[in-house]
Parts: sequence; structure tokens; C-alpha cells
Amino acid sequence: MTVALAIALGVAGLLLGVAFGVRLGRRSPPALAVGPAPARSPLRHLPSLSSHVIAELESGVIVVDGTDRVVLVNPTARSMDLVDNDQLSFEPMLELARRARLSAQHVTEQVDLPIGRLGREPIALSVTAVTLRDAEGEDNVALLLSDVSEQRRLEAVRRDFVANVSHELKTPVGAMTLLAEAVQDARDDPEVVARFSARLQHEGQRLAKLVQELMELSRVQGIDPMPGAAEVPVAALITESLDRARLAAEQAGIELDGACDPGLVVRGDEAQLTMAVSNLVDNAVAYSGQGTRVVVHAAAGSDHQARPVVDIAVTDQGLGIDEAELERIFERFYRVDPARSRATGGTGLGLAIVRNIVTNHLGSVNVRSAKGQGSTFTIRLPRVHSAARSSTPEAPNDLGAVSTAKGRS
Repeated sequence: MTVALAIALGVAGLLLGVAFGVRLGRRSPPALAVGPAPARSPLRHLPSLSSHVIAELESGVIVVDGTDRVVLVNPTARSMDLVDNDQLSFEPMLELARRARLSAQHVTEQVDLPIGRLGREPIALSVTAVTLRDAEGEDNVALLLSDVSEQRRLEAVRRDFVANVSHELKTPVGAMTLLAEAVQDARDDPEVVARFSARLQHEGQRLAKLVQELMELSRVQGIDPMPGAAEVPVAALITESLDRARLAAEQAGIELDGACDPGLVVRGDEAQLTMAVSNLVDNAVAYSGQGTRVVVHAAAGSDHQARPVVDIAVTDQGLGIDEAELERIFERFYRVDPARSRATGGTGLGLAIVRNIVTNHLGSVNVRSAKGQGSTFTIRLPRVHSAARSSTPEAPNDLGAVSTAKGRS
């Protein structure tokens, strides 16, 4: 028995007890709306404690009498906009109540509220209809409502994720199988074996990177994505990120440069934040041409509520991103240029990891770009402001002369 069904049966028991035993004459508290019920309805008056329990439930509760008039609705159900005066305004709910009354059994179904209701996306409800027969023989029906929209969305995300992972893993695994067969067939030709072996190694590295990034994405989406949060100097993040990308930049003939306002500190997991900045720098290098420049700059700022923030911007002079692609680039496995991603070993997970890490740190990430004009990715994080720290003299630039890596070939 699921938790939702157990709660539903518990609420049904509460309502049944109210229907049979309560004629105490106390009025319902304002939090619980009771419709203009017939004079003989046992739901006209509820004891104060029962009324408060029903009013505070996160699940919606609607009770209709034998003539399909709404005689009770709690605030959760009221917020779903299902009741118009004393009538159910959503026909599927009314049909469910009638079926439960005719069968004298519990009936549970999932129903979707239509698009536009409450001015938001469709709401998926799990609805249990329970017949409550009172001492006078009238069949009231309680509708117990649970919003399962988020659960349904997560199930869809999980299905899509499994499908995407299966597809992404199939490509390098299939390539490695074919290459292994080719190596076996060409075992008497050292030159061909060397060429196929190099390609096999490339596909193996790509597969290893994909598995590693899947593990990282799973970790940052976990229950405790930011264990052991501490104060992290932003200059150290930039220095480490540039150091990691230096070799690739030198091989591609790309200049790396970094700058940071003095004294900038954020709170979080240093390893995760370094990974986020590194992923942006790696992307900038991968999608830039020889002789171009990638710059990482961190500056103090404030958000729209005047709260202190740090903006870490990664700017390149590369291919740029078409405006139509900008909304999707943070999706898992989405690639602007699939052919280039395959050539560079990209997995399509780097920006999704960035977004999750930044979100876990209560920040945001955005991009400005135009086709052929380069891109600027900006991570915005809450800034740690300390009076004691601000009184300490700082160097003009926390990066000093360490974090620039000029690698023109």
C-alpha cells in the first residue's frame, strides 16, 4: 500500500467519523470552506479539531452530497480552482464521484487539469473517491486529491535520461567493436593496425570521459550535492581552471588569460566550483580557433535585490552560438555541433554539470553569444562579505602573475 493511499484512507476514516458522530453544533473555522449544504447534512458542523486537521492537509479534500453539491472543500482543493460556488467545475471529478457512489467502493484515478488552469502548466492529480454513508442513508462522496505533477515530470526525466545514456553509450561501444574487428583483420599490416589502434584508444577515452561525467552529474544531482561547504577564494578557482586547460590551449595555439578583483570569496565546494569553471574554459578552448584568446574574469557585483555577488565570465573568440540554440545548450547531451564534439571528445554533459553545480550553490549561469562572434558564459554566485577580510590589505590582483597561460604556437 502506497503512502498516498494510506493517507487517503486515513482522511476517509476521519471524514467518516465526522459524518457519523458529529452533531456538536460548533461552527467550522474560517480556514475550512463549507458549502450551502442541505439542512440534514452531517457536514454542516465539524468539531474544531477535525476541521483544523482537514484544513491543514497538504492533500486536497472535497466532499459532495447525494445531489452532487459541494458541502466541504479545504484550502488546498480550493486553490486548484475545482469548485464554482457549490458545484464541481471539472466534469471528470464529478463523474468519478458518481461512479464511487454507485459502486459503493473506493475509486482511484489520475486526472489532468486542463492547460491554462491557474495560469500554469497542466496539473496531474491522483484522485481517490470514497463513499461516506451517513446515519440517514445519504451517500456523500469525499474526493481526496494529491498533486503528482512533479512525480510525473521526474519519471519523464528519468526515462529520457536512460534513453539518452543508452544512445550515447551505444556509439563509442559500437565503434570500439568495429575497430577491434578491423585490427584483428589487419593484424599483418602494422600501419593499418597502428591507425585503427589510435582510433580505438580515442573511442576508449571518449567512453571513459562519458562514464566519468555521468558519475559527476549524478553526484551533483544527489541529495547532498555540496558536502563540506567552505569559503573559497575565487582567484584560486580561476588559477586552477586555467592550469587545467593550459596544455590543450597551447596545442591549439590559443591564448589564455585571467583576472580577478581582489578579495573575492564565495561559499561552497571548491572541487565542484573548479569543475564548473574548468568546463566553461574547456568548452571555450574546444570551440575556438588558432590565434584566438580565451579570458576568464571575476568581478564583484550585486543582483537585482542589491545582494553581493561574484560574476565569473569566460569569454572566447570562437565559433559563437546561434540564437536559436541558446535555450538548449544546458540540456544533457545537447550539442551545438555534434561533428566537432565527436572530434574533440565532447560528451554533451559539461554544461549540464555546470548548471547543476551553480544551482546547488544558489547561483545562476547565463550565456551571451552570436554566430561567428564568440561567446561569454557568466556564472553568478553569492559573495561572502566579511568586514574583517575587507580591512586586510589586498594585492591589486589576486591572480598575480600566475594565472595567465599564453600558448600561441
